[in-house]
Amino acid sequence: MARTTSGDGRPVPERLLAVATRLFAERGFDRTSVQEIVEAAGVTKGALYHYFGSKDDLLHEVYARLLRLQQERLDHYAALDAPVELRLREAAADVVVTTIANHDDALIFFRSMHMLGPEKLKEVRAERRRYHERFRGLIEEGQAAGVFSAATPADLVVDYHFGAVHHLGSWYRPDGPLSAQEVADHLADLLMRALRP
Repeated sequence: MARTTSGDGRPVPERLLAVATRLFAERGFDRTSVQEIVEAAGVTKGALYHYFGSKDDLLHEVYARLLRLQQERLDHYAALDAPVELRLREAAADVVVTTIANHDDALIFFRSMHMLGPEKLKEVRAERRRYHERFRGLIEEGQAAGVFSAATPADLVVDYHFGAVHHLGSWYRPDGPLSAQEVADHLADLLMRALRP
């Protein structure tokens, strides 16, 4: 039976994910072996396979945990009793802040998503589509109410914002001139200006 905690007291699944995230970020998903993961985590291959069916499952979970967090936060902002302009701006800034706060997770995934097996890739695309649809729903709500311009289709507005978010990993540096919140505010403001009627 697999141990439920590792030598440092953390649950084994948490330890495996932390180690896999670090190794995938340093070496790349394709250049990291299962053996390297279990050695660095201080567990056996049996323990890894008890919690994760494959290295693909680890990669999927790296991204899924970030997407779950972002989906919960988007759901929170979307459900607020506030004007749609405020709800969208908060959601637009939040996805930037949470992406930067989970930089390795996002970077690993966008570098390695294409390496997932067909079923996992299908799951990820469905999860991401759900997020984008909820975000698009806020844009459409504002367009229908006349507070956002309807000149640009909502789908294109979503692609515009998330294109910027997905490229954060290629240029954002914590020691750079802008904080995560400043970047988030700038990108959210750009989105809101683009939607002005």
